[in-house]
Amino acid sequence: MWEPLLAFPLWAERRGCDAASGPFVPLSIPRRCMYPCNPEGQQRSRWFLQLVLAKALPDIGLDIASQVRHNNPFTFQSEKRVSQPVPAITRVKISALGTYVPPRLLTNADLEKMVETSNDWIIERTGIRQRHIVDPGTATSDLAAEAAKRALAERGLSASDMEAILVATVTPDMFFPSTACLVQDKLGARGVWGFDLSAACSAFLYAVQTGAQFVATGTHKRVMVIGADVMSSIIDYTDRATCVIFGDGAGAVILEEAEDDSVGLIDFIHEVDGSGGCSLYMPGGGSLHPSSHETVDKKMHFVHQDGQAVFKFAVRKQAEVCEKLLTRNGLKGSDIDAFIPHQANKRIITATADRLGLRPESRIINIDCYGNTTAGTIPLAMQTAREQGKLKKGSLVLLASVGAGFTVGASLLRWAY
Repeated sequence: MWEPLLAFPLWAERRGCDAASGPFVPLSIPRRCMYPCNPEGQQRSRWFLQLVLAKALPDIGLDIASQVRHNNPFTFQSEKRVSQPVPAITRVKISALGTYVPPRLLTNADLEKMVETSNDWIIERTGIRQRHIVDPGTATSDLAAEAAKRALAERGLSASDMEAILVATVTPDMFFPSTACLVQDKLGARGVWGFDLSAACSAFLYAVQTGAQFVATGTHKRVMVIGADVMSSIIDYTDRATCVIFGDGAGAVILEEAEDDSVGLIDFIHEVDGSGGCSLYMPGGGSLHPSSHETVDKKMHFVHQDGQAVFKFAVRKQAEVCEKLLTRNGLKGSDIDAFIPHQANKRIITATADRLGLRPESRIINIDCYGNTTAGTIPLAMQTAREQGKLKKGSLVLLASVGAGFTVGASLLRWAY
């Protein structure tokens, strides 16, 4: 005879099952993993429950996908009683931060000698006064490794204490091997695996949430996430529309399990809109336009940008996704202790902060010192927030980004130390 093990509607929030009332599979689903208050949250709950049930009941050869999708009550049956509890998803924290920028500076005064521009025009349009630029022969992996070393030193760990290294970048040292492999070697992180993640200016946020899943599910204890770019390697320094914006830099964080729910990553929203792909892109060098004399002559290996289209999208979308995230968590802009956005343009940051009703002292802006370092901007801004005394244990932090793709991201967390 088949024995019924579990029957309840998926949208019901449950912290566990009472074995005394029936032969139920004991589930341990923390409150933070269930979102019963809105349709999107209910969908998240259904996906999560489908995952844990599939892991808990491997002997059940049933297709539950349709039941999950339609939010229907259903009954699992099995010839075997499953007695072990399903591990709870744990909250993940940032336990260390390290940053690095090359010492060489490229100021607005320098750019005045290179292209038709002025210090006043650059500051008015972007808020940038200077940016850091690598010397020839310095690669993204070099910046990434330096940032990683500083994060490890802050935490008092060795590179081999990590279990994975994720490198967020659009300027890899080369197509392959991945920059993560090169960083792993430079750090001496024996036995540590990793990979690159390409999402332009949103890559660091995407990589943090990707790395957090390894820790949250218990497969990894520590994950290193690095955002690093050498944008000067793909910038045309005769094009004033792009050369005034970008700089080089890197930042790294270590992700670990949080002691409790009082600190750590809380929630996030990520989106992409591929229709904006040609608004900010580097057309040459890939499989569509392989490197050739023609692609070099047409300057297809440099950043191409429709500045107006990018600006309009970023102003609208960054605020929109942040509002959605705050509302979903019952928060207002005034609740945020530190707003750390991607540093693309001071006007974009200010417009987003004003729309969200953020307190002036919560807004972290350092674009004047570093320019747009793409995947490096948010960890560099985290360091600025620390230096300004705005990141303390328990501080409520909102991270946000818009980048090429278009990619969009927002993350909510409580600082852990």
